[in-house]
Amino acid sequence: MADSFHWADITADKIIREKGGKELYVCASGITPSGTVHIGNFREIISVALTVRALREKGKKVRFLYSWDDYDVFRKVPKNMPQQELLETFLRQPITSVPDVYGLYDSYAQYNEKTLEKLLPIVGVEPEFIYQSVKYRNGDYADQIKRALDNKDEIRRILNEHRTAPLPEDWLPVSVFCEKCRRDTTDVYDYDGEHTLRYRCSSCGADEALDLYRTESAKLPWRIDWPMRWAFEKVDFEPAGKDHHSEGGSFDTAKKIVAVFGGEAPVTFQYDFISIKGRGGKISSSGGDVIGLDDVLEVYTPEVTRYLFAGTRPNTEFAVSFDLDVLKIYEDYESCERLYFTQNPTPKEQSKKAKSDRIYELSQVKEVPSECPYQISIRHLCNLLQIHDGSIDAVLRSLKDLKPSQEARLRQKSECAWNWITKFAPEEFRFSLRSADSPKPAAENGLAAVMSDVRNLVAEKMDNCDEKTFGEAVYASMQEHNVASADFFTLMYQTLIGKDKGPRLINFMYAIGRERLLSLL
Repeated sequence: MADSFHWADITADKIIREKGGKELYVCASGITPSGTVHIGNFREIISVALTVRALREKGKKVRFLYSWDDYDVFRKVPKNMPQQELLETFLRQPITSVPDVYGLYDSYAQYNEKTLEKLLPIVGVEPEFIYQSVKYRNGDYADQIKRALDNKDEIRRILNEHRTAPLPEDWLPVSVFCEKCRRDTTDVYDYDGEHTLRYRCSSCGADEALDLYRTESAKLPWRIDWPMRWAFEKVDFEPAGKDHHSEGGSFDTAKKIVAVFGGEAPVTFQYDFISIKGRGGKISSSGGDVIGLDDVLEVYTPEVTRYLFAGTRPNTEFAVSFDLDVLKIYEDYESCERLYFTQNPTPKEQSKKAKSDRIYELSQVKEVPSECPYQISIRHLCNLLQIHDGSIDAVLRSLKDLKPSQEARLRQKSECAWNWITKFAPEEFRFSLRSADSPKPAAENGLAAVMSDVRNLVAEKMDNCDEKTFGEAVYASMQEHNVASADFFTLMYQTLIGKDKGPRLINFMYAIGRERLLSLL
């Protein structure tokens, strides 16, 4: 692969440079499944996935980890979840203790995990999943918890560097779920220096002793858990959001605490938040008002979904759009695609081709197609779909130059386009052809004469001339009968779709086709 200025390749080079020549590089990502995993969470996953691809294309072996922090506390019931009152009874317990209110999986956490895990392969993301609840319950981290406890003074010193109120002298770097009520409303007040902890629970009044090597209830707090796992998994790269990267944030403390566990901080970068067009603010899983990857894939093909992220630097905030911007995003992607398959680019095209080509390569779910996919503008495709009442088969049959090898991608694009039309497109963009027997709008004098001419032109010339020649004949008729183009267009649109405006008329008429036009006229 040639030198690239794409951020994924730059990051891959940085990993190799800073971590040295290794047999295996470890790239990591993760999230707490506290609610629907939203498209903002996906930004971290796809950022790691693109970097992993860049490393592998440089001939490196990579382990791509995705950690489900499903032994975290269930702090808030998302608004989009059913059975709110039931879920509230499980607050302050581990997320894995919360039942799946949909009745599909063993727990609430697993429902949120599996929902995303089924979607990720569609966009070419296939990590190795690690479930932290399993790791903690199996005692895999018992030695690490003991190590944190034995180095509590050093950890407290590091954390206090970024705290306005210092942690007390008797603070212990461990949290416990009560073994009686399973809540985290506990105060760990004693450690014997070996492997026994004592805690009190403010919810149920329990006062218990725990053996670190036998209990399933002890875990490290987030700011200590994160660097512990860097050392445990030998992580070389993990990005994080700007909240974690803020001054005094969890990354600042983690890159020092990791030394306690015998590791070093990974290469990282900061990624910015994503908003949804028309709504500001940070997306929140626990809040429940979210857009998931499944929502995005309803409107954007997997390749265009990847393009949204591959074509944007991670530290740049952007909005995922469901309005008319959808059309521009598709147009930008298709322009990138055309340039990739251009054999003889102009000097202007050549100046941006290397960067554009790399974005296109990284936008593909798997390998780059051997031929250019079928090129049809998203606007024209939307018009064809509406002309054919949403029948994708009818649209595909109408495209005489469509190759069998191009059909699968175009069908997927058509499904997304129809979803957008029916669910998100503004009313002025939508239309349906009138039936042949619907009442025709009145036309008098010159307008009636032009309509008669147009019907004759459709019958006699439409199949034998191009759009430009046909359009010139229509305009000549308007001039001959002294009819204003605005009046004619309004009448035609009313005749065809019952609206005053619509798609570009001549192109629209050709898309409808001769026989159907004659019945409408």
